[in-house]
Amino acid sequence: MALVRARLELPTVRRAVGHTDGHHSSILTGHGIDFDDQVDYRPGDDVSSIDWKSSARAGHPIIRRFERESDVFTQLVLDTGRDMLAAAPSRERKSDIALWASDVLAYLGSHRGDRLGLVWGDAGANHALPARHGRDHVEFLLASAERAYENASAPSDVAGLLARAVTVTRQRSLMILVTDEAWPKDSDMIRRVRSRHELFAVRIGDMPMTEGGVDQMVDIGTGEIVPAYVRGDRVLARHVQHQREGAAETARRLLQDCGVHHATISSSDEVVPLLVDVLRRRRG
Repeated sequence: MALVRARLELPTVRRAVGHTDGHHSSILTGHGIDFDDQVDYRPGDDVSSIDWKSSARAGHPIIRRFERESDVFTQLVLDTGRDMLAAAPSRERKSDIALWASDVLAYLGSHRGDRLGLVWGDAGANHALPARHGRDHVEFLLASAERAYENASAPSDVAGLLARAVTVTRQRSLMILVTDEAWPKDSDMIRRVRSRHELFAVRIGDMPMTEGGVDQMVDIGTGEIVPAYVRGDRVLARHVQHQREGAAETARRLLQDCGVHHATISSSDEVVPLLVDVLRRRRG
């Protein structure tokens, strides 16, 4: 984790005053104390931030962004449905990659003084733990998530998970969603979240159905074993690959249109470099 910190340090402007203030320049933008810049309005941005005079001159909506130095509330939102027990392209369990990515992001937030909370669940139920400071609290949250993955039995329900997350606080927060690469399929919930919170998505990739050297592959959705002859059919393999690539591109465009920064990760080894790349571009 020390190596992660050396490669990616969230920006610091000055040490804030007060025991509940964080030591960072917030990753969030919105109404704050320091004017940052003017940017084009994107779906999900706060309409009260629109600069009408600048918008009239430009001919399209422009918003004013402010940089805040405050105690940011960061929520880890973890999909702990049984879909996350499937294998990633690296043959690791997706939940293991999800935990490592969560650990990296939680460490960065904790280091800069954020309060960190956890929301997790599946189609059966969802749960929340309150936000607190400190690395001990981070370890407690991650241990709770690990137990949830070990006991996963119900399908994933990301829409229900995000619906629970937006009820946790009225304070604008940074939500870090960790889920399967199949998400999202529609934009309604994303826009609802983005109207009140900043959202960063980490999606864990699926092992291709046609991966060789696998004795048995189970369809997570149905629980049925995928026949070997189906997986070995080259025509079907191309069809499945094309279908998956199309779904992934649709999901990518949805996230882009909604202004959501995201990373799709296929192995534990990719976690740090991909997160470094995405978060550096986010700061740029």
